[in-house]
Amino acid sequence: MSDRTSPRSVLGALTGGLVRTPELRTDDERSASRLELFFDLAFVLVVAELAIAFRDDVTWHGELVFAGLFTIVWWSWVSSTLYANRFDYDDVVYRLFKLGGMAAVIGMAASATEATGERFGVFVGCNLLLRVLLLLQYHRAYRHVPAARPIARLYTSGAAAGALLWAVSLAVPRPVGFVLWALAVLVEALVPLLATRSSADVPLHVEHLPERFALFVILVLGESVSGIAHGLSDAGWSGSALPVAVLCFVLAAALWWSYFDLAGARAKRLLDEVGGRRSERSHDVYVFAQLPLTLALATIGAGVELAVVQSGAGEVPAGTRLLLAGGVAVYLLSVAVTDTGMSRRTRRGWWWPVAAAAVAALDAVLQLPAVVVVGALAAVVVAVVVVGQVERATGRLAVAEV
Repeated sequence: MSDRTSPRSVLGALTGGLVRTPELRTDDERSASRLELFFDLAFVLVVAELAIAFRDDVTWHGELVFAGLFTIVWWSWVSSTLYANRFDYDDVVYRLFKLGGMAAVIGMAASATEATGERFGVFVGCNLLLRVLLLLQYHRAYRHVPAARPIARLYTSGAAAGALLWAVSLAVPRPVGFVLWALAVLVEALVPLLATRSSADVPLHVEHLPERFALFVILVLGESVSGIAHGLSDAGWSGSALPVAVLCFVLAAALWWSYFDLAGARAKRLLDEVGGRRSERSHDVYVFAQLPLTLALATIGAGVELAVVQSGAGEVPAGTRLLLAGGVAVYLLSVAVTDTGMSRRTRRGWWWPVAAAAVAALDAVLQLPAVVVVGALAAVVVAVVVVGQVERATGRLAVAEV
């Protein structure tokens, strides 16, 4: 019998193992790589820049712009994460693609505050580069992983369509260009849904996925921590700013606790129950429910700094107070929707967003001081944590470690 050497082993021998052909990683035991953590640092910058622009325009228009740009940034992160979830083979080619994407994200951060203005072209160019790099990666996976070709074909088509829409947005008037941005994200976001409904046996890695999303939650929660520090500094450590800063920290800590011990841990358990034989509806619910959840946390982060600074100046406007209350309400609502959608049964968690919304309603009627509003919101999230811990201890809430 002749001794045949596979092309993969020949390539590895010629390059000293630096270049390897892609392969599916969904059966491996693995966690987030150091390269992924390095990659996430660029997104910290983008979220921070978007928050800066939002704090300068706390209006309905400012909120819509912030939400739209955050969605674009979030999807850029998710699309890269979904590829790495299946095909992170960590050779030199993959690293160069990843670092190229990181450079594009840094460009997005540098242009984020003027993305709809003077830096329109730079912001578009960075997003276009991200799509082209992703398209090339899926094309490489298509060539070398026959079992993944149906999925790779879908994602290649989505990335190509997205890249085309981003490119065309450079040549049309601004309002039309913004519509094309939204269409590009929508077209690309449909691909995972189509992949779930296809017959391809190319599952997501259900250990790696929740860890990556948990790291993005940490990234966004960092904006609240940063906001407290910057707010106190800008307020000159005034006596009126200090109690608001303390309560904002309690709120941020409770949000962290609620996600990592309860909401995120519960979602991880539900993913484990579904398993990873192929993509399921629960995977889609999990992924897309993370958008309103992280958007809410980013909104809270922007509001925290404003609340601390403005309390030091003497008065916190109603818009800032609504920003915080609305952010907490949307976060808790996202948690409830995720649990209901993944478990397919309604839990009592629906009362918590109602409680946060009630704080906003009372503030709108009574014009409460910021310290009262932040204190009430912190109390609601602390109550979520306490009740959730009791449910965990009594076995009524099944979770997994995130």
